[in-house]
Amino acid sequence: MNAIGLVGFAFVGAAKAIEERYDVFGVTVVGVMTALGGGTTRDLLLNRVPNSLQSPGEVALSLLGVTAAVLFVHFLDDGHQHPVVLTADAIGLAAFTTTGALLGQQAGLPVFAVVALATVNAAGGGAISDLLLGRTPFILREDFYASCAVIGGLAFWALAQIGVSVSVASAGCALAVLLARGLGIGRGWSLPTVQAWERRDAQ
Repeated sequence: MNAIGLVGFAFVGAAKAIEERYDVFGVTVVGVMTALGGGTTRDLLLNRVPNSLQSPGEVALSLLGVTAAVLFVHFLDDGHQHPVVLTADAIGLAAFTTTGALLGQQAGLPVFAVVALATVNAAGGGAISDLLLGRTPFILREDFYASCAVIGGLAFWALAQIGVSVSVASAGCALAVLLARGLGIGRGWSLPTVQAWERRDAQ
């Protein structure tokens, strides 16, 4: 799951940087940080040396995702809204949510921490890449994105509590995230803003 997330997120981050006309170094930095940022933050919260500093394989998988973006992004007409990019992003989101939830569960943490680690692992890299791209992190705006990780983390914890195997809990978590993200994209879901509530109350 972690390997899938690394390649998928590096692809998405690099594609965004290419769309912003970053140079090759900039594209690589944004892609790698998108892939590794969430996991690095997760490991620091777990008080351990980040895998990204110990495993050349993680860096290699991130560079693979960046390379794929460089090779194929010119065939994508609509940048980060292209179905290929959205699919890669959804797969990465599901994979990293599962990884974070699994590590939280293995550490014996309570439900809040399991869900928090799942969300940080899944959405942290995207937030870092948005900052590198000079944008407000989209997970703080209206898009129904980090909420999918919360749903997945809760699904993993609930399945683990009823005694299913780690494999089943992981599959259920990933499926919940993919389903939530797919519905969010297909139906244009977004979380309400305070301004929207105020307008509704005024009516």
